[in-house]
Amino acid sequence: MVFLVMMLIAVAVVVLVMRAAAAQGGGQGAAGRPVRPPRRPRTQRPTRPLAPDDDPEFLRELERRTKRDDGSLS
Repeated sequence: MVFLVMMLIAVAVVVLVMRAAAAQGGGQGAAGRPVRPPRRPRTQRPTRPLAPDDDPEFLRELERRTKRDDGSLS
């Protein structure tokens, strides 16, 4: 019997808390759905690779310099 009374009190408290949250705007949209916070803009990745050996422009320049210096590829 005590368990049943405790359950009824718990349900009543939950209902009151939900109503109080709804009355304050509690993050509910017009259709009763939770409102999502706005998304933060994504940070942009660097446009160039960080390592020089991964950079195609660097490799082209290195190959061009090598060809100019001794006339062969290696």
